[in-house]
Amino acid sequence: MEQYIIKGGTPLVGEVVIGGAKNAALAILAAAIMTDETVHIDNLPDVNDINVLLEAMEGIGAQIKRIDRHTVQISGGAVHDFNIDYDYIKKIRASYYLLGALLGKYKHAEVALPGGCNIGSRPIDQHLKGFRALGAEVEIEHGKILADADRLVGSHIYFDVVSVGATINVMMAASMAEGMTILENVAKEPHVVDVANFLNSMGANIRGAGTDVIKIKGVSRLHGAEYSIIPDQIEAGTFMFGAAVTKGDVTVLNVIPKHLEATIAKLVEIGCEVEEFDDAVRVVSKGKLRHTQVKTLPYPGFPTDMQPQMGVALALCEGTSTITESIFENRFKYLDELARMGAVSKIEGNSATIEGVERFSGARVSAPDLRAGAALVLAGLAADGITIVDDIVYIQRGYERFEEKLRELGAEIEKVSSEKEIQKFKLKVS
Repeated sequence: MEQYIIKGGTPLVGEVVIGGAKNAALAILAAAIMTDETVHIDNLPDVNDINVLLEAMEGIGAQIKRIDRHTVQISGGAVHDFNIDYDYIKKIRASYYLLGALLGKYKHAEVALPGGCNIGSRPIDQHLKGFRALGAEVEIEHGKILADADRLVGSHIYFDVVSVGATINVMMAASMAEGMTILENVAKEPHVVDVANFLNSMGANIRGAGTDVIKIKGVSRLHGAEYSIIPDQIEAGTFMFGAAVTKGDVTVLNVIPKHLEATIAKLVEIGCEVEEFDDAVRVVSKGKLRHTQVKTLPYPGFPTDMQPQMGVALALCEGTSTITESIFENRFKYLDELARMGAVSKIEGNSATIEGVERFSGARVSAPDLRAGAALVLAGLAADGITIVDDIVYIQRGYERFEEKLRELGAEIEKVSSEKEIQKFKLKVS
């Protein structure tokens, strides 16, 4: 089992290049099989979730050619199976995007029902409501979602809750339905816009992505395209908070500053200096950090995926801070791990009260999920002494070359898989 071992206390300083957005890439890869022609996608992050989805797509007949680490060529012309196995869904929930893609193109899809995940339940009722509104018959049998339609017809759909997954999945299916579909109360996240732009590059007719109403005029076929995925705002934000907690000076390159506005606002509130450029953001952390309040909200609000990184920073701020988590119910598990390092917090329902401490001390902690795992690494970088983070398989699902990028900024961190390697690291840094 691989772990990260970290000797904390060194400020992160320098520049880091941000990769493609994992959450955009997962949906875009699924949408790529909606044409028989070849699709060329670059700025793909090389992370476990992406590789699992590509495997799932190969399993149903898609031809996948890896050009290099960040570029893939996909041809959906030979897709012959519409059944996505539970093994893939178990590893990566976003396999359910193949539901919208297959239903749109072939009017039939079978996808195993996704289970819960460590940050809470993510119901898919809004996805199914959308598919039914387009004219599909949707049943759940033997742990599978079966969606079938003679034809899909445009409809006016109002989502009961804002859901990124449902917005993307229904948008994909509707792009090949007959007539006009209007989606209301939709998610506005940058990756929703990116998926719409990608579908449009293949010949879809989607307007309004990024606003409250998306209008889709269905087309009968989609064609090949070349597309580059947007930068990952969550990876960028993680390194920005790394600068904050280690008293560092980090410039994140290859970003869209507009996507980072909520993160930047909170960094400024707690006392960091932030400088914005066309495609880069610099974060400098000098003096003591100040407490604040934060509430996670759908975009353009503060992202739930940045909440654990924010929590680590608040645990080192002067005074009492509160976090209200309005998206996922189990997103505070990292605070129990952080307590081992000296953090003081109290959780009540969907709120956490955090009392700032002077410093963390290194300890052995376990990553409960992807973003919480990355946040615990940041805590280790800020702590006195040695921190070991277990279960880093979660972190590798969404961060490419995480430890290497941190080392390039001056961090003392290594990936290890044995007691011998742990001892070797300790000798080296002592």
